[in-house]
Amino acid sequence: MMRVPYDTMVNEFKRVLEKKGFQKERAEAAAVIFAQNSLAGVASHGLNRFPRVVEYLEKGEIDPDITAECELQLGALERWNGHRGFGPLNAKLAMDRACELAKQYGVGIVALGNNNHWMRGGSYGFQAADQGCIGICWSNTCANMPAWGGMDKKIGNNPIIFAVPRSSGEHVVIDCAVSQFSYGKLEEYRLKGQNLPVPGGYDTKGNLSSDPAEIEKSWRVLPMGYWKGSGISIALDLIGTVLTNGNPVHIIDTFGDEVGLTQVMIAIDPSKANSMELTDKIVDDIIADIKSSVPVEENGKVLYPGEPEAIAIKENMEKGIPVAEEKWNQVLAM
Repeated sequence: MMRVPYDTMVNEFKRVLEKKGFQKERAEAAAVIFAQNSLAGVASHGLNRFPRVVEYLEKGEIDPDITAECELQLGALERWNGHRGFGPLNAKLAMDRACELAKQYGVGIVALGNNNHWMRGGSYGFQAADQGCIGICWSNTCANMPAWGGMDKKIGNNPIIFAVPRSSGEHVVIDCAVSQFSYGKLEEYRLKGQNLPVPGGYDTKGNLSSDPAEIEKSWRVLPMGYWKGSGISIALDLIGTVLTNGNPVHIIDTFGDEVGLTQVMIAIDPSKANSMELTDKIVDDIIADIKSSVPVEENGKVLYPGEPEAIAIKENMEKGIPVAEEKWNQVLAM
């Protein structure tokens, strides 16, 4: 397995982004977001996604200089327009603002319309938790999944994130698409030459499959929880579009590329009701109970959401970030 030092990855991403039109500071901030995603073991939204973002920059689908702006203020709720700028930096700005509002009102909501792909949604959950806030956020996508009972793509695998802070920094964060596997995760398994651990969609013959390449060909990923994931996807698209007056999935699907997305950032400040010690005790007690589970496998461990990322960060900082050589060489050649 090839590994790349974190700083090397940041510098290569920064070099390419500057060549593609980013100002130095914004290139650095964007490069860090991509590298941190790979550092946390989420290569699907780090290194593996980077070439596609560069392609969007070259096609003019992303303006590297544009920053999201507030268009409507309603106390704890604000509506922002991303102006199709760089998705992760706009999303970071929006979650920072949601946290500011939460410190003032107890809860803050920033509805961010017309933004581009935010890469790894969990980044903004950890971002809220680092500021002592509970974070809830989601994004819609292009139509890339059939609604339950349908064959053609009508709904998005709209990712949703829940984050709960701990003063130790060992936050509890769940980050998932509402498909069984995101397309980025399918690509990751395919690049490794591995099958999925459980069926993730249908092959080109209409059979449930664990072969990521076959599912990518059919475009029939499986909603998590079958009809439940389908319903959640539709609800997230509805709520996000109502709050932003932005683009729903079926409109995004007409753009040709996955741009102009709708995202919602919610931050809640538990310190308005609890002491930090009380919040920590509540979270610690629940996590301790979960981790006391009898593992299925001998010597196995039951991990809380966010723990695998913490383990990956520690290991990858020491040993270097594991990369798909094909993708890394693509970046080096840019």
